[in-house]
Amino acid sequence: MNPLLNVYSLPKLVDEKELRDGTVVVIDVLRASTTIVTALAAGAREVVPCQEIDQARAAAAEFAPDDVLLAGERHALPIDGFDLGNSPDDFTPETVHGCSIVFTTTNGTWALARCRLAQRVLLGSFVNASAVLDRLVGVEQIHLLCAGTDGQMSYDDVLCAGLLVERLRQRAEIPYKLNAEAITAGETWRHAFALPITLGAEPLRPERLAAKLRESLGGQNLIDAGLDHDILTAAQLDRFDLVPEMDPATMWITAGKR
Repeated sequence: MNPLLNVYSLPKLVDEKELRDGTVVVIDVLRASTTIVTALAAGAREVVPCQEIDQARAAAAEFAPDDVLLAGERHALPIDGFDLGNSPDDFTPETVHGCSIVFTTTNGTWALARCRLAQRVLLGSFVNASAVLDRLVGVEQIHLLCAGTDGQMSYDDVLCAGLLVERLRQRAEIPYKLNAEAITAGETWRHAFALPITLGAEPLRPERLAAKLRESLGGQNLIDAGLDHDILTAAQLDRFDLVPEMDPATMWITAGKR
């Protein structure tokens, strides 16, 4: 039987039950996935995703005050009274090492909540793309779940999904069975750059990838908010060899094991 490789451009396009037996990769390039990878690489103990602001405040109250940081955004901007927003460069070792991060965002944490029934949940972005690929080789059911932006498809997430689709197809011993959105995502990646880059034969400079990410709905929102620097940070391909993993039972995210 051919392994399964699906892409969903928005969480609402997949029923939770369809994810039950598979490995899900949640992709929110701009910015939740990128920020969570960065936070855990900087030494955060775990990330606790919450859908609502009040839920996040209540979750943070369960920790000792010196052990927790509240972080997140609404419509790209930091939340009043929170310690951090959602800019990955703010999640430095000096700030987050040894802390638990309670985290709520407009799109990414909602996508994570869609995965409660999945067998395994990973977080992917451009900054850890190759590490994600290494975890997915040989997996029989893969679902790439894009967070989108404000309930709409966002090009940045689909582009990242397309990279994963194409690189997985290159490494597969048995061809994947692709859904229509996986085919479209792969085409999106192939059409974005010259062939040597899309095949991984030439490096993709952050400035060039960032130019594409700026075309997305999420990218435009960040530009409007004066946060263009976050786009360039999110475009640093393979900066980290770390794949966050969420426990579907607790919804807590830690640095995943190989």
